[in-house]
Order: sequence, then C-alpha cells, then structure tokens
Amino acid sequence: MNGYTTRRMRSLGLLSGGLDSQLAMYLIRSQGIIAEGVFFDSPFCDSDRARRAAGSMGVYLHIIDFTADILELMENPVHGLGSCMNPCIDCHARMLQRTGELAVDLGFDFMFTGEVLNQRPMSQKRHGLDAVAKDSGYASLIVRPLSAGLLPPTVPEERGWVDRAKLLSIEGRSRKKQIALADEYGVTDYPAPAGGCRLTEPNFCRRLADLKEHEGLRGRRAIELLRTGRHFRMGPKTKAIVGRNERDNALLEGSAELYEIVLKLEDIPGPTVLLPFTATEEEVQRAAAIGARYSDCGAKDVVCVRARTARGVRTLKVQPADIGEIQPLMI
Repeated sequence: MNGYTTRRMRSLGLLSGGLDSQLAMYLIRSQGIIAEGVFFDSPFCDSDRARRAAGSMGVYLHIIDFTADILELMENPVHGLGSCMNPCIDCHARMLQRTGELAVDLGFDFMFTGEVLNQRPMSQKRHGLDAVAKDSGYASLIVRPLSAGLLPPTVPEERGWVDRAKLLSIEGRSRKKQIALADEYGVTDYPAPAGGCRLTEPNFCRRLADLKEHEGLRGRRAIELLRTGRHFRMGPKTKAIVGRNERDNALLEGSAELYEIVLKLEDIPGPTVLLPFTATEEEVQRAAAIGARYSDCGAKDVVCVRARTARGVRTLKVQPADIGEIQPLMI
C-alpha cells in the first residue's frame, strides 16, 4: 500500500447492499477516489442486494466465498455469539482481514465500511469497532465514512488520501440522517433496517442448531436447505424435509443427490419429501405418512406414495399421519 502520492487513491469497501454500505461508497467516490465493492457470500447472506447496489452505482463487485470462514467462526467465536448464532465481531474482523489481503494483492490503498457507531449492540459499539479493526490486522487502513468524525483518524485520513472534513459524524440507531443523504444521492433501493444475516433470525437458527447437533455443519447444501420446506427430526441422523409449495417441491426434487430418497404421492397433489439414504424403513414410512398429511388426500384412509432412489422406484401404502404425532417432530 502506498504513502504520499498525487495519483488517484484506490479503495475497497464492504458492500452488503444495505443503505449504510451504499452511502459509504458514495461518500468515498465523491472525493474522486476509485472504489470497488466486496461482498462475502455464504448460505447466511444472499448477494442479490449487493449485486443490485453495485449495478446501480456502476461499481465493480468482488464476491468472495465466505462459507468456510463463517462456519469456523461459529464453532470458535473469540468474542462470543449474539442473541442467536451470530459471531458478529469475529465475522466483521475476518471480512476486513480478507478484504485487506485482497487490497494488498490488487494494489489498493485502503478499505472502508458502512459501520455506524452505536447502531448495533454487539459489533458497532466503540469496543466492538475497535476489536474488529484490531483483529483484522489492518486497523490503520480502515475508514468508516459515516462515523469518522467520532472516531480516531486512521492513516488514509492522516495522510490526506481521504478528506476527513468531508466525512460524517453519525451515531445511533436512527436513520434520519442516512435517509436524507440517500435522497441527496438518489438512492432508492435499500432494505429495511435489519441485519440481512440469517444468523440473527431465531427460526432459521433453531433449524441450524438442530443441524449442528445431529448432522454437523459440514456442507453448504445442507445449510441452504434449511430455508426450504418444513423440517422434521425423524432420528439422530435422519431429517425429513417436506415441501410447502411448488417451488419447494421442485427444489427438493431437483437438488436430490444420488442415493437420497425422494417421496411423492401418486395421483394426488401433495408435497415432495426428501430423506437421507441412511433412513430406516420405519423412518421412510413415517415420512411418507407426514407427506400424506400435507397433501390433498382428504379423508382417504390409505394413499400410495412413490419412493425413488438411485436403486429404483417402489410404492408405499400409508395412512396420513395424525397432526398430534407430527408437531413434536417439527423443527
């Protein structure tokens, strides 16, 4: 990274697509600094918002797979977890560490974020911001344009790469100043004030905790499937996923791996059910009965369910499960 120079500075900014990250990008670019965005992709955060924001601003977006990083941090969070399963401080620090490494590799001069002092209870209190910067290993090269006036200057500000006088002094949870600034810059596409990370969502984290306890957090696909359908814990290593609509059904059937078991009712509209190939015969029968309960079978006593695996197709005859039997199994 560079010292005093007359050339245009180059910076990398964390771009989630939220309002604050977009405003930080506008503030940095308004000083004639070349800025590109970085988004850390994982099953817990979709890149759609970041892609839209980058497209609307004409900003190049680097997308980095962050799955292995976040799973590691969930297992060993140095600074602990938030209200759910969110290792926010460790996560932000790792993102800035990897952004710093990318900046060095690509010849960028500094980094910036949309963090706002005292906006969030864990990662954006003063001690959280300090911990994030320190643990990243690049503390001296991080600029926080929205709250810079309330924080000690870093090297880009001290050396004049960024005009500190043109940065802001926003703090707290109110978004009045940001919304006014958004109007000024013409920013209209931004989400409601929420983290955007599924690790802060209680319902999702209940399923995630169950997966961690039984199958383990080893694969991205298993985590992504947590967002699909109804989930039923059939046994220590057996979970049934039952589609709720046509989209779920198509996704479950289309994503089934070679030896997984796919259950579908014969001649009756109903859900697709996905089971691991290790499911016992009793578990398969029970899952088929659960699928029948959520079908259009009406008052029929027995229905036919087709079970498909790589070994072939067979037909099961089951009675729809009683709702009282189903509820204790639901995750």
